[in-house]
Amino acid sequence: MKPDGPPITPAGMAALRARYDHLLGTERPAIVEIVSWAAGNGDRSENGDYLYGRKRMREIDRELAFLARRMKALRVVDPARQEDRARVWFGARVTIADEDDNQRSLTLVGDDEQDASAGLIGWSAPIARALRGAAPGDLRRVVLPGGEKEWEVLEIGYP
Repeated sequence: MKPDGPPITPAGMAALRARYDHLLGTERPAIVEIVSWAAGNGDRSENGDYLYGRKRMREIDRELAFLARRMKALRVVDPARQEDRARVWFGARVTIADEDDNQRSLTLVGDDEQDASAGLIGWSAPIARALRGAAPGDLRRVVLPGGEKEWEVLEIGYP
């Protein structure tokens, strides 16, 4: 792991590792078995199981290579070990409010584990970049595709 690579939480790294292990230990062997069986059935040019199996195996191999490169480049950062808990840093759970007092809670996580519908915002997203280093009471302006918006930081928490 690179000391200067993109950050990821321990849970995010565990999810990537689980996906890699599942592909390598379960999915790929099952496809190899189907391809081997289909190859023994004769003419491969019209054998759907063989053609689909080979295509799926290439997809799995590409994803395995991507996951291996990605896991090697990432830097695991445990938000529970954050020393400056008065400001927004990686792994923070932040409650913010806009001009109309609409509140929302976000957790700043690695880009590989972002899920906006679950409130997990990637570290390099515009709103995450704007919130970095903010303290409760700070106003931060974010340029979004729909225009500029101002948010007030209400609360900060870490696991």
